[in-house]
Amino acid sequence: MSTRTSKMDQAQAVRRGESLDVDAVATYLKANVKDLDGPVSIRQFHSGYSNLTYLVTVGATELVLRRPPFGKKARSAHDMNREYRILRSLAPVFPYVPSPLAYCDDPAVMDVPFYVMERLSGVILRKNLPEDQQFDAAWADRLCRRWVDVLAELHRLDYKKCGLAELGNPAGYVSRQVQGWSARYRDARTGDVPDFEAVMAWLAANMPQDHPKPALIHNDYKFDNVILDPAEPGRIIGVLDWEMATVGDPLMDLGASLAYWIESGDNEEFKLVATMPTDALGMLTRRQIVAYYEEKTGIVVENFAWYYCFGLFRLAVIAQQIYYRFYHGQTTDKRFEMLGLAVGILEKAASRVMVSSEY
Repeated sequence: MSTRTSKMDQAQAVRRGESLDVDAVATYLKANVKDLDGPVSIRQFHSGYSNLTYLVTVGATELVLRRPPFGKKARSAHDMNREYRILRSLAPVFPYVPSPLAYCDDPAVMDVPFYVMERLSGVILRKNLPEDQQFDAAWADRLCRRWVDVLAELHRLDYKKCGLAELGNPAGYVSRQVQGWSARYRDARTGDVPDFEAVMAWLAANMPQDHPKPALIHNDYKFDNVILDPAEPGRIIGVLDWEMATVGDPLMDLGASLAYWIESGDNEEFKLVATMPTDALGMLTRRQIVAYYEEKTGIVVENFAWYYCFGLFRLAVIAQQIYYRFYHGQTTDKRFEMLGLAVGILEKAASRVMVSSEY
């Protein structure tokens, strides 16, 4: 089983070049969020790779602030108002979203729009399992199934009744995703990574039809975007990072999720890109996850290898967009230095799926 780390997600000192104006944030929050009083301090959660996330402490109250990254940003990405509206619409009907508290686009407060939400405290599974909990194969099996249960619950929501019908256009969703992510990769490519042209051509030539029942999809649903109850770590109490949520094909959502899912039987090179302990004893395999998703949703999953291959490609694009910022000196976060290597590993994995149809 994986080595162990601390149970709770801890904020740390703010990284160099990513600091906020504490006085401006404090003034804004005390004027716009009820019942805040006391000194304000800001620390940063270092584990994310996209939008920046900060812990803002006001007296005895802890809040979470989200803002876009510094440096080059993908067009249409990092829309704070959109993410805030999603949380606001889902809060009454999906009990796993943090309560949104305030949205600000005043350049006098910050150079970019940001929003603030409640802090949900709990266990987040990063690369290693927490050392201060007892985890066994039975726990891992239950957690995997509960993880799928929550995804299925999201896909069953009536997005129109939630007021999110205009969040995305499900007609032509699959085609737009292939075209859009291909364009993003070409735009962000640096000279030291594969061109992915064979993968992009295969994805375009073998596209499935849009799913007949579109759903509200998270688009980045994975272990380190869910919060577990510290007293009962098989229970999910929160789902984070809604920036890529939209209305679209639920099987695309599942494929995106399983692109992150490293299992014990994978080759050693592919395991290098693992960011979560999905290969721990008792965790379900990708095929078992798909079978359980079919059971919970009633959706017959055909040709899942295509969705998985697209998920791997999409993950490579996300990694490359972040690596681009490091490559061009737009961020000092040293974690990003290895993402170019990850892009190459993901290209090999996607190419294997093209040939074998295995997932």
